[in-house]
Amino acid sequence: MKRLISGIQPSGVVTLGNYIGAIKQFVKLQNELSEADILVFIADLHAITVPQVKEKLRKNIKELAALYIACGLDPSKVHLFIQSEVHEHNQLAYIMECTAHIGELERMTQYKDKKVKQVLGVKSSLLTYPALMAADILLYDADLVPIGDDQKQHLELTRDLAIRFNNTYGDTFIVPDGYFTKNGSRIMSLTNPTKKMSKSDENPKSYILLLDDINTAKNKIKSAVTDSDGIIKYDKKNKPGISNLLSIYASLTAYSVKDLEIKYKDSNYATFKKDLADVIEETLLPIQRKFNEIINSKELDEILDDGKNYAKKLASRKISKVYNKIGLGRKI
Repeated sequence: MKRLISGIQPSGVVTLGNYIGAIKQFVKLQNELSEADILVFIADLHAITVPQVKEKLRKNIKELAALYIACGLDPSKVHLFIQSEVHEHNQLAYIMECTAHIGELERMTQYKDKKVKQVLGVKSSLLTYPALMAADILLYDADLVPIGDDQKQHLELTRDLAIRFNNTYGDTFIVPDGYFTKNGSRIMSLTNPTKKMSKSDENPKSYILLLDDINTAKNKIKSAVTDSDGIIKYDKKNKPGISNLLSIYASLTAYSVKDLEIKYKDSNYATFKKDLADVIEETLLPIQRKFNEIINSKELDEILDDGKNYAKKLASRKISKVYNKIGLGRKI
C-alpha cells in the first residue's frame, strides 16, 4: 500500500483562494487515492521560523485542523495530527542536518527569498528548514508527496538526503516521489484582480475568508472590481475582474467557464454577481456549520489524538532504526 504525507502550516485565517486552490484539491485527492495510507499534519514547527504569538499560534493550529475537517477532510481516510506532538520529527531533523551540506541548504530558493526580507536578522531555522521538511517525509516511509512547482527543489533535496544516508548506513529510507497535484484555479484579489487573493492584503474587501460573516462575504462579491463594458466573458488580459469571478463560480459549481459565458451571455454584471454571491453562501454555510460544531468538541481532540498515536507508532519505529544504523545509544 502506498503512503502519502502532506503538511500544512497554521498561518492563520483561510481564504476562499486557499480553499479553491489547495484544500478542495486535497479533499479530492483523498477520494482518488482511497487505497493509500494518507497522513496530514499541522506543521507548527515550521511556523516558528518566523516570530509567533503563543496564544495566536495555538488558536491557529486548532482552527486549521477544524477547518480542514469542515472542508471535507475525512478522518476515516486520513490520519490528521500536529507535528510538534510527535517528537521524532525533531530527532530526525537533526540527523538530516548532519546529512545535508551547507551549500545545499544555502541554494534553496525559498531560503534566499526569505533571507532578504528579514529585518532583525536571519534565524538559523530558515536555513535548516529543508532538513526538517525532509525528516517530515522520510520519518514515515512516504512513497508520495503532493507538491506544486514551488516545492520541487525541497523534494529533490529530500531524495538526495535519503540516498546519501542509505549509501552511508545501508538501506533505511524509501526515496519518495512527488505527486504533482492539479491545482485549483488561481484566485485573484477582488479589488485588484492582477494580484493573488491574500489575507495579508490591507483592504479586507479584496479577499473572502472561509469564516467571514455570510452577508459580508456576499457583499464583497457584489462590490468586486469588474470593468465598464458589461460583457460576461473570460479574458484574463483585458477583463481580469470578470475573468476572476468566472473562475470562482466555475470552481465552486459543476459549470465550466464556457458554460457560464453561455448562461449569462444576455445578462449583466449585477445579476451575475448576485448569483455568484448565492453560490458563495451555499459554499460557506456548511463549512461554517461543521467548523462551529467541532472546533471546541471532544471529537476534534479525539481525531487529533488518534492521528498522533498512529503517527507516533510509525515514527518511533523509524527513529529507532535510524539510531541503530548510525550507532547512537548503548545498544550493541
